[in-house]
Amino acid sequence: MTPSPRVSIVIPAYNEGENIVAGLDRIVEAVTSDFELLVVVDTDGDTTIPVVDAYRDKRVRAVVQTYGRGPANAIRYGIDSAAAPTTVVTMADGCDDPQQIDDLVRLIERGVVVAAASRYMAGGQQVGGPRFKAFLSRTAGRTLYWFAGVGTRDATNSYKAYNTDFVRRVGIESRDGFEIGLELAAKARRHRQAVAEIPTIWLDRTFGQSNFKMSKWIPKYLHWYFYAYGGAKGMPSSPASPDITTSKGNNHG
Repeated sequence: MTPSPRVSIVIPAYNEGENIVAGLDRIVEAVTSDFELLVVVDTDGDTTIPVVDAYRDKRVRAVVQTYGRGPANAIRYGIDSAAAPTTVVTMADGCDDPQQIDDLVRLIERGVVVAAASRYMAGGQQVGGPRFKAFLSRTAGRTLYWFAGVGTRDATNSYKAYNTDFVRRVGIESRDGFEIGLELAAKARRHRQAVAEIPTIWLDRTFGQSNFKMSKWIPKYLHWYFYAYGGAKGMPSSPASPDITTSKGNNHG
């Protein structure tokens, strides 16, 4: 019987092609924990698939998701497909520092349900990227930390580790953008579950093109921002059952 990995790393990707290789290389070189890495794409024709299929490390594989297009659905599918008790979500653009993955995993194993890589705590930094987007993100993160009691100053960052069982219990309602990181941090706060953070340095991508459309997704971020201020909720008694349809065509590599 093959033992489960210590961490499942989920990367939503959209037509990254060869651009994804640099990010995969950094993760493989940095992570010491036993891992699986799922690159989740929307369609069989995505240009990322052949690159991942040819990648040198067989722990890395492409998965075609069936939940509907978009990064939120790709992340949902990746977490539902995860074999490890801890899931780390990171981006395909190489902006996140994979050196933090092992530390994020250890925080989950110590008992928090969400561990955030924070750009806005002491020792963290954001280098590059749109200034207005950074201003909104920083303001949201700090106000949620100080006034709502969310345990991270960077609730909007997608780069987080999760207790896989916790995510399956509370579920993911987001269906479009990258607001899942904020959603799950807000749900951890409402369910009175521990959230922690470690500093990270985020560097704007130097290859490819960002698919983030700020004007489209601001209302979705605002929904979860205000949700975080609500009253306590009880934890669901058992995990939600993943609605994954397993088929050979959905798993590459």
